[in-house]
Amino acid sequence: MSHAPGERHPFLDDLTADAELVSSILRGPVTGREAITRAVNAVGTFYATQTPTFLEVVGPKLFLEYDAVLTNGEKLAASVVVDRNEDGSVPRVSVRMSPLGAVLSLSAHLREALSGELPDALFL
Repeated sequence: MSHAPGERHPFLDDLTADAELVSSILRGPVTGREAITRAVNAVGTFYATQTPTFLEVVGPKLFLEYDAVLTNGEKLAASVVVDRNEDGSVPRVSVRMSPLGAVLSLSAHLREALSGELPDALFL
């Protein structure tokens, strides 16, 4: 999920040092604040538009849904679940995206952008 410069991000600003990100565009988890931030920011560069459609906090969880159009014109829908500790820190983020064509396209773009920065085994 992208955000405007200077605005507080829904979860990146609160990640724990050993936080984990799981996503349908990756084969396994991305671990660590810096790696997650790099991955989320890279994904944001492939969005031509992003429109939040739902935001709700239930107990320690934040639920966020958005629609996006990729820079190649494909449409994407995403559901994000952010787990928060009692102190507000974020140890885990889960991002599920669809449809499959857009997921595979986004995953390929992410591989190009972060190859060498994240393990190759993470990419689809």
